[in-house]
Amino acid sequence: MDDAAGALRDAAQSLSEISDSPRLDAELLMAHALQIERPELLLKLPELAVPKEFSALIERRRQSEPIAHIIGKKEFWGLDFQVTSDVLIPRPDSELLIEAAVGAFASEHPGSILDLGTGSGALVLAALHEFPQAKGLGIDASAAALQIAHNNADALGLVDRVRFLLQDWTLADWMTSLGSGFDLILANPPYVSTKVQLSRDVAGFEPHAALFAGEAGLDDYRIIIPALDSLLSVSGIALLEIGFDQADPVSKMVTKYGYRVELKQDLGGNDRLLILRR
Repeated sequence: MDDAAGALRDAAQSLSEISDSPRLDAELLMAHALQIERPELLLKLPELAVPKEFSALIERRRQSEPIAHIIGKKEFWGLDFQVTSDVLIPRPDSELLIEAAVGAFASEHPGSILDLGTGSGALVLAALHEFPQAKGLGIDASAAALQIAHNNADALGLVDRVRFLLQDWTLADWMTSLGSGFDLILANPPYVSTKVQLSRDVAGFEPHAALFAGEAGLDDYRIIIPALDSLLSVSGIALLEIGFDQADPVSKMVTKYGYRVELKQDLGGNDRLLILRR
């Protein structure tokens, strides 16, 4: 079929079996094949021919490959981030951390930002975009992930304000090379229970080391929370993303170390963020 509008209808129908947003998926893939943005696709749709790569892209999506992996990028906080199978795809729910940071530092911006488990760099780079005087550090146990984060920093013009460090917090003395006195600490650690069965597009394509954290999904919090005392500045805040059912156990861990805790919900009304202050 040469008619782009008709091809989109057929593709959306085909993707309805595996996607909650089949029409959007089809539009993004056609725009990618045409090397244009989606708004331009929608504007020019009546005059466009179907790109020859389109059917192959649709078939990849039918095999549950995430859209972000197929097109190689994902928007987060209004910025485009390169993503591959080496990093988690940034989720809209995680934008709550940046929103909370902007609110917490409305009058006096942070000077230093630490991102624990940086992955694509989405959190620290979005924060640096909001706080132009700040410097950032992102750590990750994956060298491949850090390369993606560095690529994103370069593309966003932030490479001079951030550094990335290969560091595994499951190892002894992991904090010694990080420094201290961070005004803002961001953490979206692995928090999925190993007993949870994830959807195929997540389980089959995203790094399991960045997803799973023991039977209760709490293993990494048990490491990160005690470390905050030596990492956080006196007046700093730490923002921890949590699973929808983890507010109570993680809050109990946090209060044991003397922090005040504020809980925030995501757009779906699920518990998603703990704001920690001394």
